[in-house]
Amino acid sequence: MGATLKDATAIAGIGQTPFARQLPESEKTLACRAIVAALDDAGIAPSEVDAFASYTMEETDEVEIAKAIGAGDLTHFSKVGFGGGGSCATVAHLAAAIATGQASVGVAWRSRKRGSGPRPWKNTRVQLPTPGQWTRPFGLLRPADEIGMLARRYMHEYGATRDHLFNVALACRNRANQNPAAIMYERPLTREMYMTARWISEPLCLFDNCLETDGALACVVVSAERARDCRQRPVYVHSAAQGLPAQHHGMVNYWTDDPLTGPAWTAARHLWKGADLGPQDVDVAQIYDAFTPLIPLSLEGYGFCGRGEGAAFTEGGALEIGGRLPLNTGGGGLSEAYVHGFNLINEGVKQLRGTSTAQVPGAATCLVTAGEGVPTSALLLRS
Repeated sequence: MGATLKDATAIAGIGQTPFARQLPESEKTLACRAIVAALDDAGIAPSEVDAFASYTMEETDEVEIAKAIGAGDLTHFSKVGFGGGGSCATVAHLAAAIATGQASVGVAWRSRKRGSGPRPWKNTRVQLPTPGQWTRPFGLLRPADEIGMLARRYMHEYGATRDHLFNVALACRNRANQNPAAIMYERPLTREMYMTARWISEPLCLFDNCLETDGALACVVVSAERARDCRQRPVYVHSAAQGLPAQHHGMVNYWTDDPLTGPAWTAARHLWKGADLGPQDVDVAQIYDAFTPLIPLSLEGYGFCGRGEGAAFTEGGALEIGGRLPLNTGGGGLSEAYVHGFNLINEGVKQLRGTSTAQVPGAATCLVTAGEGVPTSALLLRS
């Protein structure tokens, strides 16, 4: 798949709504606003849209969105499994459809009212999925509990400390402090604040967990040839991948020989196989950060460092602007907004256009990843 997709398509437009803990509009209204903004950014009329891709957890519907924005006849529409793992795959599905002639103008989106809406795990009347029957009765009720257990295992195996997790939280917060659209804009984080924050699920404190956000984002994918005639500088989809490893068990990864080798490793092998570039060529990364421990695990999975070296990689300002791998330059899920990772896609586009609020000088390549710990996906973007 990677060889046929290589630079064949590009992201031509991006759009988003404001982010807040609570927005008055419905998820459908927010979705339409983000999509129309992305089309306007690209200079493409809604009537030209003939493809949609979103998440299975997306509660807005292609039929209603298409009518509301005034889309044309649709010839491709898909939904990607899972929440945090699905973000990059929505773009990959559109890229594949466009590269093979199934469609010409694709829109991917995510609209969510997580800040003002309910938590999925709170509905105890719903029958537990089979995997949940082996975890939730024993106290692993929330994603934070599951990742907390993985984090404790990682600390035990490799000597990672809370200071390493703080490095991740701080880098994301520092970038959000530069981004007026971020929920944590102008709200600095200190080591003392981090170390004295309340526990959410040990060893994860408040600042190790993503935000609760209302908001929506969208992007427009077209052929590389068409993108060159659009309003904005094209950002090419150089490679794309999904990853669901053998015997995977969501978040906790119980049944594998090594629970710390998650879906990122599977996605990464396919991503780099389909690319002319490697980890050493990545100028900036937008790595899924629902929880701080996902960053060192992803750094290892995508090949930026060796096994067990992800925590140490974060030292010495490595994730800051000017460091070895500037990270989540809009603030990420920890400090900009948590919309199942779609803001990481749009921020990657901004970096390669040169329009980020925390611009990496000369950035020409960007890795964007979806959630580690669940069936995942990734994009390698280039300018």
